Amino acid sequence: MTLTNSEPPPLRRMCWIFPDRESTRATAMWEHFFWDLYAETAAGLGMSWTRHSPDAVTVDATRPGKPLVYVDDELVTPQDTLFVTALYSLPYQSMDIFNQYALYAVLEQAGFYLPFPPQVSLIGNDKLATLLHFGGSPVPAIPTVRIGTGRDVGKHLYEVALDAMTYPAIVKPSGWCGGGGINLARSREDIRGLASLAQGGDTTLVVQPYLGDGTVDYRVYVVDGKPYAVMKRTPQPGSPVANASRGGLMEFPDVPDELAAATAYFAERLPIPFFCVDFLFDGERYWFSELEPDGVIAPDFDDPQRTLQRDITRARFTAYRDAHARWLADGARHHHSGTDQR
Repeated sequence: MTLTNSEPPPLRRMCWIFPDRESTRATAMWEHFFWDLYAETAAGLGMSWTRHSPDAVTVDATRPGKPLVYVDDELVTPQDTLFVTALYSLPYQSMDIFNQYALYAVLEQAGFYLPFPPQVSLIGNDKLATLLHFGGSPVPAIPTVRIGTGRDVGKHLYEVALDAMTYPAIVKPSGWCGGGGINLARSREDIRGLASLAQGGDTTLVVQPYLGDGTVDYRVYVVDGKPYAVMKRTPQPGSPVANASRGGLMEFPDVPDELAAATAYFAERLPIPFFCVDFLFDGERYWFSELEPDGVIAPDFDDPQRTLQRDITRARFTAYRDAHARWLADGARHHHSGTDQR
């Protein structure tokens, strides 16, 4: 293939920065669940998809204005590589949080295209930051109280913010994912107990009213600003959590009209190629719950070919490739017009 001066070079690889902390069992599970499919889908689009811990990236900035970036020992450039930099902050990854954020900033300053700029991870990782950032959502945000759990948690000073909370309430970590750490509190005393446990890991919590048994979770996959698909998750009887990791039943219906209409607001506030928005349905109305910049594209276990999972993944990676090409073209135009001051 011959490129003209107006055509950007093709994207060659996508490097996912992910803490190298998974157990042997978890690694095997995630490989089958989606990592292998990610690599296969990227290859079908003429790219590679690989995952790397933050320490795999080395930067030589000894020449002013011309940083050299290596993944392991291979040189990569903003023209041929993008980095996927969605923050992960589960308990066993906590020691990597600063390294992840610091590397994201370095890569951004080195001129690489990041589908999730560092600011997006700041907004998306903390559940209350998410709800505040999207405060104008046409689907109302679920009421939320955020409490820290440091050395003075036994003084219960956070309870000043709980006067309007109704019970039972959901208590969960503000920055975890996958349904981990979600509990049902039936009184303020239950919250005290959960907060004291969370103190052991300096885990910040959010408290939200429980919407009732059978509350359904809808995850809308947004590609290039449009609702592409939805995953409906229904909890097991007696469970307050609909995540697949907690036994939730997954379905893939059409995107509900109300959620499709709301997508335009989220896309305007978050102009990135791919993200997911989670909504809760209590049987009468929808509530905005969470943002997932790197939301899991779960397989449909009734389909051995994993057709929908492959389709969404292909759309996601195509959106990355197209956004990268636009980003390169915009940079070239700015450079040639004299507006690029780098």
